[in-house]
Amino acid sequence: MEQKEFGRSGKKVSLLGFGCMRLPILNGEESNINEPLATQMLRLAIDGGVNYIDTAYPYHQEKSEPFVGRALSDGYREKVFLATKSPVWKVEKREDFDRFLDEQLSRLQTSWVDMYLLHALHRKSWEKIQNLGALDFLQEKIQQGKIRYAGFSFHDEREVFMDILEAFDWDFCQIQLNYMDTEYQAGLKGYEAARSKGMGIVIMEPLKGGKLANIHPQSQQSLKRVHPDWSPARWAFQWLQNLPGVSTILSGMSTMAQVKENLDTFATTHPFTQTEHDAIAEVQEKLASLKLIDCTGCRYCMPCPENVAIPEIFSFYNNVELFNALGESQWAYNKMLKPEQRATSCVECGQCESKCPQNLAIPSLLRKAHETLFRE
Repeated sequence: MEQKEFGRSGKKVSLLGFGCMRLPILNGEESNINEPLATQMLRLAIDGGVNYIDTAYPYHQEKSEPFVGRALSDGYREKVFLATKSPVWKVEKREDFDRFLDEQLSRLQTSWVDMYLLHALHRKSWEKIQNLGALDFLQEKIQQGKIRYAGFSFHDEREVFMDILEAFDWDFCQIQLNYMDTEYQAGLKGYEAARSKGMGIVIMEPLKGGKLANIHPQSQQSLKRVHPDWSPARWAFQWLQNLPGVSTILSGMSTMAQVKENLDTFATTHPFTQTEHDAIAEVQEKLASLKLIDCTGCRYCMPCPENVAIPEIFSFYNNVELFNALGESQWAYNKMLKPEQRATSCVECGQCESKCPQNLAIPSLLRKAHETLFRE
């Protein structure tokens, strides 16, 4: 497993990071983690060289951090850099930062967090937490040894990202980046700005919520002509591995097969040739021409107060566009979802839009999806 410099920290982290947001679950319940399987997966990854473990306060309905704490027992905590995130949307006063961190340390069964992030910053949350003393909090906790490296994850326009970069002596940042999102949010320009500051750069959504692992068959042909044995997921990961400033690439692994495939993919870095860059450019052009709902399946919009299954609906709709799977998607929408979970239950309260990292116009997109998917 190749290791990369974590910015100017002097530490090296594995190029593959284990994201604990999409762990295997039981009975379709996000909070019901399949703990024996998930523990085996996490420890296999660590034994295979992964030393960056990423979780957050809300993942798996607040069950991810306690699971990670248990899974890193038996000596595994000492083998890894552990990252988690402050739930800034819950903070209402300065003391809340301390309260949540102490709660997280207890959940994680540790006295310190290696990498601590202000979670999912956007313009409004950034303005709010600055006024509440977030930066003083980070500095204080670093001095106390409860946090070793301070960073932030980001979901907004590049202009906001640049403002945040200049506000603090950050150790690292976490940004959404993949070969289809080079101009989205921080994008490649934000990546370059962070790199110029000597920051560690953690990549999230390398597969765009799994979409780049299952691209349209016509687009896959552009890749198979060059490397018949490479999966679409490997192409996406290899593209990111060729960005020299990337410290670690998070993968939210849900199956043992994904862990094994990723360990194989990240065993070596393959320097891209012009032919490979050209193949990616072809896929970029083909996929950009498709009309997609740009949902990554992060589930920040959930739970919906009206019980609308927002991520599932968007996934069904995207499958129509990406895989010409109209019949299958209509069947799933009408048979797998209860009537109250369908788009027609949306009352346009706006709660989901305020939480969406992708800034999607969710109610109008739900109406669009329903028009395509519903069949009496």
